[in-house]
Amino acid sequence: MAETRAKLAELDPVWARIMREAEEAVTHEPLLGGMIHYSILHHPTLARALSYRVSLKLANGEMSEQILREICDEAYGAEPALALAARADIAATYERDPACHRFLQPLLFFKGFQAVQAYRVAHWLWKQGRKDLAYFFQMRTSEVFGIDIHPAARIGQGIMIDHAHAIVIGETAVVGNNVSMLHSVTLGGTGKEEEDRHPKIGDGVLIGAGAKVLGNIKVGHCSRIAAGSVVLKEVPPCTTVAGVPAKVVGEAGCDQPSINMDHAFSAVIPD
Repeated sequence: MAETRAKLAELDPVWARIMREAEEAVTHEPLLGGMIHYSILHHPTLARALSYRVSLKLANGEMSEQILREICDEAYGAEPALALAARADIAATYERDPACHRFLQPLLFFKGFQAVQAYRVAHWLWKQGRKDLAYFFQMRTSEVFGIDIHPAARIGQGIMIDHAHAIVIGETAVVGNNVSMLHSVTLGGTGKEEEDRHPKIGDGVLIGAGAKVLGNIKVGHCSRIAAGSVVLKEVPPCTTVAGVPAKVVGEAGCDQPSINMDHAFSAVIPD
């Protein structure tokens, strides 16, 4: 057993850590033993655990858990990058969310992480041309988690959505790698046009609670959007914007705002 654990830790340290934390959780809280066994310890890989968790959450009277799990298994089997992105999302949540103390938590309890993983399967379906099924995943993700991500949107890895209530990400939106956002963020359009109409968020961006970024505009790498802001114009890299409408109010304050998670600013750039 020890040799098997050592090999697993070497080949997949994220999954090995989740397995270890799951065993500890069962010891400390036996009443959750069944849930943790079915969700984690019963599975040989993270991909299989993700498939189980997503299908369990999204199943309803119209689509059974078994059918959804077959779809998810197909997606994870055909696209290994899905599980790799999930690992990055788990690490990002653990690193940036002070309420996350174990790798186990996002997989079991955090709806932001779970919703993003459901989106990733929906996006794979969309790319396969299976758009109606992708829309079903979007619908159920919105109903279950309160997060509406269009399956055509493009989202990188290392994503952390804290609290994750009332998130909206539109069809032509692009979100880079290592982005952090809080609840009630909207990446939306500004009208009825059907072409490219949603924001393009660069790598390392921090988006505060309630911020609205509207239209086909670019938000530069490693910038910050203050809570409650309405962003209608391009945001330069490494800056902080705030207000309604948002204006540049200073520098980003650090090299990686999305990792630092510091929403405060002091330097002010006059109009």
